[in-house]
Amino acid sequence: MISSPGGISPSLKTELYNPTANRGSVPVRTTFQHRMERLPFKPEGYNFWTWRGHKIHYVVQGEGPAIVLIHGFGASVFHWRYNIPELAKTHKVYALDLLGFGWSDKAIIEYDAMVWRDQVVDFMKEIVKQPAVLVGNSLGGFTALVSAVGLPEQVCGVVLLNSAGQFGDVNKLADQPEETSFQKLILKPLKDFFQRIFLGVLFWQTKQPARIISVLKSVYINSENVDDYLVESISRPAADPNAREVYYRLMTRFMFNQSKYTLNSVLDELRSPLLLLWGELDPWVGPAKANRIRELYPNTTLVNLKAGHCPHDEVPELVNSALMDWLSTLQLPHPSLPTL
Repeated sequence: MISSPGGISPSLKTELYNPTANRGSVPVRTTFQHRMERLPFKPEGYNFWTWRGHKIHYVVQGEGPAIVLIHGFGASVFHWRYNIPELAKTHKVYALDLLGFGWSDKAIIEYDAMVWRDQVVDFMKEIVKQPAVLVGNSLGGFTALVSAVGLPEQVCGVVLLNSAGQFGDVNKLADQPEETSFQKLILKPLKDFFQRIFLGVLFWQTKQPARIISVLKSVYINSENVDDYLVESISRPAADPNAREVYYRLMTRFMFNQSKYTLNSVLDELRSPLLLLWGELDPWVGPAKANRIRELYPNTTLVNLKAGHCPHDEVPELVNSALMDWLSTLQLPHPSLPTL
């Protein structure tokens, strides 16, 4: 059991941290949230690493056992703005932009979950260079899982915040019939043509600040943190010349083919302790998914939070506290101190 965060009044703990208390009410956070330290927004970015010829953006702060933060679809390292400074007080915190997102290159490639797995695995080997806990939200959550499976010797634990990923039977894919010549030569090109037109219009709408605000407010139960900082961190990367093509490829190649990799199969291979920090009021990924993950993977700690899809930005003080409580139960190796 993870203890309640310290320094918060009992009534506020009940309202924000108890998944069964006052269900349906909107938590009120008006003063202490604004006192939290925030990662400074830098339009030029922080640090860059070259991976497979592509520029990858990342942030690193603090000293101690390592934590790697992985953002969700359409976000960036700046989505961890309230987590990085606090966690860096006791840990060495890394946050990276996945290829195609944020300040990383908008590479014109065939996107697949394994591309981001390979990116994170190589980031761990070349930049982190020590055992670490992987923390991911949404798309970043599934990326953290497959990365932990891909590098078990360096991953000490995994934390999921309203993770992406589907349950299912990967073996069913083998039963799908092959495309006919008519489908390949006629139907598929027509489908691609109309998809490109439709998604081009959708991308233009999606990158508008008003639309970004609307989407964020639909998944933030308390929209207090939907501010200019957050909107700019999402809209600025969308102005990249390749962003539209990347969006098209993500929506047609990746989003429509997620069933290729299932949570069932990944959890079967996972060997690390798992923490679920779940915004139970998420309109996209509800608490049933967290409960199902815990059923499939017994070495799981579940903390329900009265938040939406992005609890790390909506209730960061609770996420930071719960994460630190859980980290204290792990035997995380400290990096060796340099000799003088």
